[in-house]
Amino acid sequence: MKLVGERRALAAAIMAFYFLFYGVLAYSQIAPDFTKAFAAIAGVYGLAFFSLVAGYFWARWYSVGVGLYGVISAAVGIWQIGAEPLLVFMGGTHLAATLFLWGQTMSEPYQRLGRSVIRAGVSLPFILLYAFVPRPDGAAALALVAFVLAAVGLRGLVQLRTWGVLAIGVAGALILAMVSADVAARGFDAFAVRPTIAAGMLISAVVPFLRPIARFVTA
Repeated sequence: MKLVGERRALAAAIMAFYFLFYGVLAYSQIAPDFTKAFAAIAGVYGLAFFSLVAGYFWARWYSVGVGLYGVISAAVGIWQIGAEPLLVFMGGTHLAATLFLWGQTMSEPYQRLGRSVIRAGVSLPFILLYAFVPRPDGAAALALVAFVLAAVGLRGLVQLRTWGVLAIGVAGALILAMVSADVAARGFDAFAVRPTIAAGMLISAVVPFLRPIARFVTA
């Protein structure tokens, strides 16, 4: 891939911009009920920026996932309220960051790992928003448990640990169960779209590893 360093630098700049953007929103407490959510999302972008600059081998995949999160969020927002300039800008910049980081050829085991890290990277911001927006205390605690499982599982995944895959799968199942309970209580609405995407991404991140795990267990 040509201009690897330059493209990585541009993607890192976009991640740094959103880290500062959400950090300022959290610090200013412009929406007090969402201060924790803004701070958490700032942390997601901060990790993407730092990992790209540090050159961690998983940074590209994780940052692609965060970029796709922004694209999906903007697309859902445009679907709900129309093509507002802020949403178009958000979608465009995240799409640019994703494309800057796309296209590296890897061996098959790392392709499997890369796809799963991307899917986990997409899901983490959605889970954080689901956990930190105003919710009943019990539901918020369960969402935080799911986030911790997903975050710890992502760490295990990049180390190719079986427990990491299982933790991500449990997090996806927990979020899916919570969304199902919400839908049963009040029907499927816009609030359920994003966590449903997160649950689907987490579960799909596990699928490529199920056959190798089964072979290992039955060997």
